[in-house]
Amino acid sequence: MHSPMEQFEIKRLLDFKFAGLDVSFTNSSLWMIIAVILATGVFVMGMRQRALVPSRLQSVAEVGYDFIANMVRDNVGEGGKKYFPFILTLFIFILFCNVLGMVPYSFTPTSHIVVTFAMALFIFVGVTVIGLARHGLHFFSLFVPKGVPFVLLLLLVPIEIISYFIRPFSLSIRLFANMLAGHTMLKVFGGFVVMMGLLGGWAPLAFIVVFTGLELLIAFLQAYVFAILTCLYLNDAVHLHH
Repeated sequence: MHSPMEQFEIKRLLDFKFAGLDVSFTNSSLWMIIAVILATGVFVMGMRQRALVPSRLQSVAEVGYDFIANMVRDNVGEGGKKYFPFILTLFIFILFCNVLGMVPYSFTPTSHIVVTFAMALFIFVGVTVIGLARHGLHFFSLFVPKGVPFVLLLLLVPIEIISYFIRPFSLSIRLFANMLAGHTMLKVFGGFVVMMGLLGGWAPLAFIVVFTGLELLIAFLQAYVFAILTCLYLNDAVHLHH
């Protein structure tokens, strides 16, 4: 039987070297491109006609647009409008990567920490730059809670600094770990079905059917969590809320 972890193996499809670095085109790269193409296709084709009575594809595109627009407005405010395209792109990209990973013989890019950490680090650096650009050195007041006695500040300020710099790690590990664990579980129970045969494998097969539905829900929830936490981080940078 194949190992449950074999599905996460990075495979080179085209070998490339640049300045001594391995920049080969891999199965992960391929499925990220597929996710981008499909997501772009849904929105371009869905909004092409802009019909008064929307088609199913247009309804999907409009629901996704409104969902993220409301998320940004509720969590960042009017100052977050300029960041809406980025949040929408981030959410749709992660969602399509997660869902495409449920297709048999596909690959889930978000099941690799290098992919999720790259996105999380970009968000962390971007939010920090936005905060410094808008508020200058006053941005560092984010680490000093208001109305707290000086003695407690000696304890709280280091905690606030650590919690701020740990954001990219918590953001990336949450998404990576959920995708990794869910797909591993499906592979393990799929192995049980094969080992136990048609008569004895009905129980793990039933579990797979139920768990697949749960995994689709988790795929959406993890994209949502990643996007809404990005909105909250932007809110801190824009408004300096404590």
